[in-house]
Amino acid sequence: MTRLSPETLALLPGDVARPTYDRGAMRAGVVHFGPGAFHRAHQAAAFDTLLAHDPRWGITGVSLHSQGVAQALGPQGGLYTLALLDRQTRYRVTGSIGQVLTGKAPQAILGAMAHADTRIISATVTEKGYCLGADGALDTTHPAIAADLTGAGNDSWVPQSFIGWLVCGLGARRRAGLPGLTVLSCDNLTDNGRKLEAATLALAQQVDPQTAAWIVDQVCFPNAMVDSITPATDDALRAQVAAATGLEDAWPIQREGFTQWVIEDRFAGERPALDLAGVTFAADVRPFEMAKLRLLNGAHSTLAYVGLGLGHETVAQAMQDAALARFVERLMREDIAPSVMAPPGLDLSRYIADVLARFANPAIRHLLSQIAWDGSQKLPYRLLGTVREALEAGRPITRLAVPIAAWLRFLERAARSGTAITDPLAADLLARASDWRAVLAMPAVFGTLGQDAQLFDAVAKAHAALAAGQLEPV
Repeated sequence: MTRLSPETLALLPGDVARPTYDRGAMRAGVVHFGPGAFHRAHQAAAFDTLLAHDPRWGITGVSLHSQGVAQALGPQGGLYTLALLDRQTRYRVTGSIGQVLTGKAPQAILGAMAHADTRIISATVTEKGYCLGADGALDTTHPAIAADLTGAGNDSWVPQSFIGWLVCGLGARRRAGLPGLTVLSCDNLTDNGRKLEAATLALAQQVDPQTAAWIVDQVCFPNAMVDSITPATDDALRAQVAAATGLEDAWPIQREGFTQWVIEDRFAGERPALDLAGVTFAADVRPFEMAKLRLLNGAHSTLAYVGLGLGHETVAQAMQDAALARFVERLMREDIAPSVMAPPGLDLSRYIADVLARFANPAIRHLLSQIAWDGSQKLPYRLLGTVREALEAGRPITRLAVPIAAWLRFLERAARSGTAITDPLAADLLARASDWRAVLAMPAVFGTLGQDAQLFDAVAKAHAALAAGQLEPV
């Protein structure tokens, strides 16, 4: 079959959307770290819309640890197909990514970061890519950060962490006499911009104090929140896209039709007109972020760990389990919602109903096993903050303990069967998994919360209930 490329765009059926701008005139105003499915489904699609109005906002992708995206998109000239899964699936060929650089070309990455056209450095590197400790600050004992602290004194320093790359690239901009820019996190972290700013400054102050001072004066780190369910690409999607477009695409992307991107209105220099693509600029992102992280992501993780324990494979299948769907709705309405400060104009009850409807969308095949990745990094933001606030307010945590216990049982099953898990703490977690109390005692995950007697008792009861086939203690 003919491959998707700039030369074959004209072969697309008329109902497949494609770039309406001159890609030859596109300039890279954005350097993005982590050009995986989440980025290409959301931010890259928004910039694709903006490029029809302003050619200065193309994207240079940077994939530090994998060659896959570069190898897939290179022969396609950066083009890829986005399938929007709604009542009727729509297809859109996206052209905002001009090139994808890999960790094998460090000078090219540095050159892109220190280019005069670059006004935003953005990231979707997942929670673990920030190398933060349980307290949310930079973990200087993290192997990649420790390597950067040692290597930064050498002229041939090639950063090992995303934070190291920020310090190195921003330092190159400073020395070149270029203005500062905006560093935009799009990962699922509360206060993601502030955490990224603090981590970047913590490393810069140790390895390059002049650049640290310049960052304080010249660089902005706005908070941001992105929301849309993005299942992983599989061969079924590739076949579906090929049938719909008539062209082979090595790495198409899929997401639900709904999308939301809220960015704090705090930019160094020019702000891209992303409102043309439906982006919301807000004085404070935190209420939007809290609603999404706690209600949507917290419920997602609950469905993943409880659903996998019940033998379900996808979110939609788990939502067909009436008892589980009722449990998740009660968890959201009665246990999580009281900890969420609704942003202006957001009806939490309606938001919860919409989230549940999105979960039940039969067009989305979102694997629970994918959502279950990196539990040690996700649970502190998605569930444990809610637990802390509930304990402080004297609210019950009976249901909130269930997804925690389900995660502990997920680890137990993996250790017992010898199944690998995707988690930066995998070795330590699996070594302790036979005794859930040992996992609960890990400060790297639970901080001091694991020592709370009330949580311990609630998790013990939830663990026993799940083992007996019940969703919550009687």
